[in-house]
Amino acid sequence: MDPDYLYYACAFIAVAISGLAKGGFAGVGALAMPIMALGVDPVRGAAIMLPILIVQDAVSVWAFRKSWDGHILRVMLPGAAVGVTLGYLFAAQVHETTVLGALGVISIVFGLQRLWVERGGAIVLPSTSPDWVGMLLGVASGFSSQIAHAGSPPFQMWVLPRRLPRDMLVGTTAVAFAVMNWMKVPAYAALGQFTRGNLTATAMLLPVAIVATLAGVALVRRVDAARFYTLIYVLMVLLGIKLVADALMA
Repeated sequence: MDPDYLYYACAFIAVAISGLAKGGFAGVGALAMPIMALGVDPVRGAAIMLPILIVQDAVSVWAFRKSWDGHILRVMLPGAAVGVTLGYLFAAQVHETTVLGALGVISIVFGLQRLWVERGGAIVLPSTSPDWVGMLLGVASGFSSQIAHAGSPPFQMWVLPRRLPRDMLVGTTAVAFAVMNWMKVPAYAALGQFTRGNLTATAMLLPVAIVATLAGVALVRRVDAARFYTLIYVLMVLLGIKLVADALMA
């Protein structure tokens, strides 16, 4: 396939999946970056996605602006800042094929972890686990978010056992990742990724994200969630394997 056609096809699908995730299919957004990486190097692909995520975050934060847990944010966000910095240093110092391999590994781990959770398994931390655990998981969340926009699993490992009310959980998650995404802006700027070409691609893809978000809201109650999520996570594992193989053969 022509490289330009492959890039646009992958970008369109990735942004549409991200929009569906924001529209209600929580968790499937982690598939976006592995798909994007099939058509463009992962650092550039993540930079193109970042402004779209920030726009989507603004809607989520506004909707849940009165429902968030300050203690969780105070514990996890400093760790996330460290993780984002480590992710930036990693991407700045290694070849893009290494970043591709790291993205593949994160995709495999994320997909397998979600398939396990869907079948009733989970890594359950005590609801009163100490703050230093939350800070360490914040570091892991920031690192995986910087590399692959996939910081949810470490974040959820510390937050979910606390059994927050639904709106408090959604609002805390929305605020945490909105702040985390803004943390990544200086990192991607330092990597030289906010070029005219990348920002133009973002602007072209933003309407797709908006339409997909609205479609997610409309479809989330009509789709067999169990089969849908299983398919998504299996695809994530398979794409992760392909990315790792591509990195090893490069």
